Amino acid sequence: MGCERWGDKLGAYADGELDRADANAVGLHLRECAVCAADVLDQVQMKRSVQMAGRRYSASTDLRNRVRELVASKPRRQTGRLWKILLIPALAVLILSVAVSLYVKRESARRHGVYSELADLHVAALASATPVDVLSTDRHTVKPWFQGKIPFSFNLPELQGSEFTLVGGRVTYLAQTPGAHLIYQVRKHEVSVFIFQDRGEETASLPSGPVHVLSFNVENWSQNGLRYFVVGDVGSEDIEGLSRLLRAAG
Repeated sequence: MGCERWGDKLGAYADGELDRADANAVGLHLRECAVCAADVLDQVQMKRSVQMAGRRYSASTDLRNRVRELVASKPRRQTGRLWKILLIPALAVLILSVAVSLYVKRESARRHGVYSELADLHVAALASATPVDVLSTDRHTVKPWFQGKIPFSFNLPELQGSEFTLVGGRVTYLAQTPGAHLIYQVRKHEVSVFIFQDRGEETASLPSGPVHVLSFNVENWSQNGLRYFVVGDVGSEDIEGLSRLLRAAG
């Protein structure tokens, strides 16, 4: 498969903008072409650098509180009693509507940011020449490797009789929080499993369940204080099947 065929689609693949058929085809091509894989990896790393830079300059809670205090301390002009009676309820409704709208948008952006970052980690692993640091199909080899590298432990499922094969794992980070990144294979496709402690704003309030994000199917749930994410460009039935095995092991 010639690189010229996919050159104009690599950027869309890194951004998760391809449909499932093209995403599958590009994913398979990346396993065979080191040049395209390196290109995608560079794009994903650039996206993550921009995301980290954006977080660095976000307003602190202390700054927000000081701005609120300054606004609240400004003198207000006295208005007629009638205008107060008419305006206060209307303003209250307006403020409430704006607050709800901003909250919904903020939550949606936060969830999208989490899923987008996980999709980037998944794509980066597929494009990397060394997607895992511990390479083994044996869960009894992979699980102990993480001891001392992340601040929690987890169980891995027995895969005998299933279509899934454990490839290996590596330590990864979500919002500077360490976790486990495991890679499984099903019918020549790789599926990423991310496990983090279920605490902090990034993951604790995420609703459990399947979602379709960018070009990937994602399943996430909380279990025993841990948050699991299963990400891949395979069908939802494969994501659900691997998720069931992980839940049973947990």
